[in-house]
Formats: sequence, C-alpha cells, structure tokens
Amino acid sequence: MSELATGLEESLANGAEPLVLEYRGGFLENVHYGHVCAVNDKDDVVGQYGDPNAITFMRSAAKPIQALPFFLEGFDKRFGFTPEEQAIMMASHRALPYHVEALEGMLRKLGLDEQTLVCKPTYPLDADARDALVAERQPQRRIYHNCSGKHLGVLASCVGMGYSLDNYYSPDHPVQRRIVSLAAELAEIPQEDIRIGTDGCGFPVFGMPLRHMATAFLKLACPDLIADPALREAVRKVTGLMNAYPRMISAEYLICPNLLMDDNIVAKGGAKGIYCFGLKKERLGFALKVVDGSEDEWPIAVASILEQIGYDNRETIDRLYRIGPPEIRNDNGLVIGENRSVIQLRREEKL
Repeated sequence: MSELATGLEESLANGAEPLVLEYRGGFLENVHYGHVCAVNDKDDVVGQYGDPNAITFMRSAAKPIQALPFFLEGFDKRFGFTPEEQAIMMASHRALPYHVEALEGMLRKLGLDEQTLVCKPTYPLDADARDALVAERQPQRRIYHNCSGKHLGVLASCVGMGYSLDNYYSPDHPVQRRIVSLAAELAEIPQEDIRIGTDGCGFPVFGMPLRHMATAFLKLACPDLIADPALREAVRKVTGLMNAYPRMISAEYLICPNLLMDDNIVAKGGAKGIYCFGLKKERLGFALKVVDGSEDEWPIAVASILEQIGYDNRETIDRLYRIGPPEIRNDNGLVIGENRSVIQLRREEKL
C-alpha cells in the first residue's frame, strides 16, 4: 500500500463517529460512520462531529470550482451557450432528455466530436432513461457519462485559450493547473498540500481536510469573502446558475436540486460519500463525509444538520425528508425499519 493510501485510510478511520443508524424490525442493522465540519466567515470551526481535519477527496463536489476558468475568461459570452448549457458544467447529471439536449448543444457550438471526451461511453445513471435506450437498442455514449458537462466546460476553456485538447484531463494541462490553484485559493490551503488523485471520469481530484472543503463552500456561498474581484464575479455566475437551474445539476429525486431550489444554499456532492454545502445568510460552510462511501444517508444527515442550527426554511428540510425519508420500506412499500440521524454537532470557539 502506498504512503498516500495509508495516510488517507488512517485519517478517515480515526475519530469517525456514527452518522446514521439503520434499524430493521426494531434491531440495529447498519451503522454509517463519518465526519462533519462547519466553518464560519471568521475561519473558525464552529461545529464538528468526528474529525474536521479528516482528509478525503472532493470528487464531484469540486465541480463548481472546476467550472471557474470558463467564467473567469468570459467565455460565457463567447460560445453562445444557453444558461442551461452553462449550468450543466457543474452537474453530476443523469442524462435525462433535457440534459442530453444541453450537452449536444454544447458539442455543436464548440464544433467538437463526442470522441474528444475522455470519459467512458456509458448509459445514463437515471434508470428510466437507461432502460428506454436499452429497449431501443441504442448505443452507449460519452455524453451520457454524469461528468460530461464538466468535461465540455473544460474543453470550452481549452478551445477559447487555444490550448491542446489531447491531454485536457492531465494534471499538467494548463487548465487543470489553474483549477487546482483556484481550489487551493478558495479552500485556503497551500497548493502543495492538496493530494492529487484521479476521478472515475479521468479528471484530477483533490484530497484535503474537510475543514478546507467547508471553507471553499463558504466562499462559494459568500463570494464577498473572495479578495480577487474577477474570481468573486465568476463564483457569483457559477452559483447563480446552480440556483437558477437546479434540475440541470442532477435529477429532482436527488439531494442537490432539492437544496439548490433554496436560493440561500450552494451545494454539491461527490462520489463515495462526500457532501458539501454553504449557507449564504448564515455565512456557514459545511463538509460531510460518510466513511463507507454511501450516498443514501445524505438527505437525512443534511436535514438533521439544518435542524440543529435552527435553519428557518422548513420547506427545504421537508424536501430532504421526502427524498430520504426516515422510514425504510420494503419492495411492497411496507414500513419495515427506520433511518435515524445521530449527528450531534459540537460547537467550538476555534480549533
């Protein structure tokens, strides 16, 4: 095992606490351990459960950051992309028809062949969309990959800057180097301290302590904290699109759109249990990691966190409980168990 792998393993294992308990027939069946960190606009850790310094990868939670070069260069005014096409750059989409329409529009406007994308041809993550294509004997496509919008956004930046498209996914590519520098700036972490891995789609991923991810999402929610005016404006554009077009970010039965419907929240999750969100009015940033990598616990965990801080938009919390209800039902729709969040944020002055 590599030194990096060992370090990440020990960081995640140490100090993890139960987040969500699953009961069946009145008996505890599963325990999902993890970490939660909350930061405020004074760079204080004001809430924690588990270890706020646990290191893990941002995965797709970094997509709002990965879209920033496109907006920093003003390419939102150059290629004629619709707002929906711009919003899908930050998406983990499900290749629903309206997602595919936006992706195909981007390809046409960029004059690119779909084969330019490094992400693997696949079927949609949405079961109905997948089944319809399989029933019609339609082939897998690269744009069906849930990260294809992010790839097209970076490719658009490459086209606009005159950079090579051949290795646009390499950590050494100029756009990717810029992205990691932006991640370091927003997260307030030295760039050399960011652990670089490779995502399923082929892009670099960023490993860092949860408290730094929470700081990055605080700044996404509160761009007035960003000193650079150009970056501040680019962040406003990115998060404004996410709030205005939440269904472009994934699907309405998933957590991201249900949080982004609330204009006070900027949120994005990633594979293997990482979820980050920022609250504008409250000026708080959060990062949550489910250590076993499960995503099913996100809605009930985030709802529990919002309740604990006294979040005043009950409709947002209720939406989370609708898509991630406490009751567990079997295949016949009968209630046979319960999901229970046991997160108890501890408030600290400063760590």
